[in-house]
Amino acid sequence: MTRGETWAGAVAELADAHKRFGATEALRGISLTVAEGEIVALLGPNGAGKTTAINLLLGLRWPDRGEARLFGRDPRDAAARGNIGATPQDTAFPLRLHGREIIELVRSHFPNPLATTELIERFGLADFVDRQTGGLSGGQKRRLALALAFAGNAGAVFLDEPTTGLDAGVRRELWSVMADFTATGGTLLLTTHYLEEAEALADRVVLIDHGRVRLQGGVEEIRARVGLKRVHLRVSELPPLAGVAGSESVEDRHALLTEDADKLVRELVTSGVTFRDLEIRPVSLEEAILTALRDNDGDDGGASQ
Repeated sequence: MTRGETWAGAVAELADAHKRFGATEALRGISLTVAEGEIVALLGPNGAGKTTAINLLLGLRWPDRGEARLFGRDPRDAAARGNIGATPQDTAFPLRLHGREIIELVRSHFPNPLATTELIERFGLADFVDRQTGGLSGGQKRRLALALAFAGNAGAVFLDEPTTGLDAGVRRELWSVMADFTATGGTLLLTTHYLEEAEALADRVVLIDHGRVRLQGGVEEIRARVGLKRVHLRVSELPPLAGVAGSESVEDRHALLTEDADKLVRELVTSGVTFRDLEIRPVSLEEAILTALRDNDGDDGGASQ
């Protein structure tokens, strides 16, 4: 299939996928699906198995057990691969080729690529696209690599740590490009360590740890599922309080994590202390993810790749 065609099934799917590298069990029965038009963010600590999962879906590795499917096909199938763009964590370019030459080379492999001028404009490449890649900075190379992932005008794009090393302003510009891609029917799967990136972009996040899916759902769903609230208040001296899962304090400003915000507030009132500026907020995605990871600390499965 090509970009613009409707696909009835999952764009990408792992079903009970296992992958071992020697003694290391990188994936231990992962199942996940990516639907057409979705942005799915794979989250997890280093070595959780995120890159291995993407490599199975790209056909760069093969599951030892279970199944990987891309547009309903084996990911190694040319018809499936022809509708995918990708950017790996680490990208090496021929040092003497100019950025424009590399763009043209990648475009030549696709039947309906984006125009070179459009790629240069979208990804902010104008200042360096006609220079040899050996003289580019790390951030410039990263932006070029991202442009190449979208160059083929493919139906789905897989990005492994796409904005690592880029400053906040550039990251936000690229978020707009990614959002525009899915708004016109594209499908995006990315790994990221920037949780604000997942919050800004993802329709669904999947937390992977020790080679297993620990948690998945929409951002708000995951926040609700961990069952924590953040209580903000100002008080000169915070009394001892039960049920506080974590806290941060700066002078008289305090932020308390708790499973029962109402009970905590009642306890504050009963204590007799004078407090003000009370607010109860949902936890951030980062706090929800850290809580989920702490809950799984007892599972010491092999480190993943």
